[in-house]
Amino acid sequence: MSNNQNILEDFSLLEELDEQAGETITGGYEVFTVTNKTKYNITYLVDGVSSKVQKPGQGLIWTAYKGGIIKFDTDSRDKYVQNKSYNLADGKKYEFQDNKSTPGNPYDINLYSVG
Repeated sequence: MSNNQNILEDFSLLEELDEQAGETITGGYEVFTVTNKTKYNITYLVDGVSSKVQKPGQGLIWTAYKGGIIKFDTDSRDKYVQNKSYNLADGKKYEFQDNKSTPGNPYDINLYSVG
């Protein structure tokens, strides 16, 4: 590795990398907002490790360092589990809402991009 470092230094590449480019090369990070617009507490994971219980009406700003993958249960009842995952985009706003495609099921929720 030190040999590679010397080569990079010889070409002055390290000096030319600004902080943003360095973050992109190493994987960077993504920032997004998630708001709970349902009447249920929603538990979810971000990047498989950060878990959070989000209360109704609560909005949170997340900084994700491993891709911004959110995983949550689309059925708000304790005895039913239907997990779903999304890859969230940097700078976007999302809301947990009642699932618009299943109006007859008041327990069915989904995550929607709202901006």
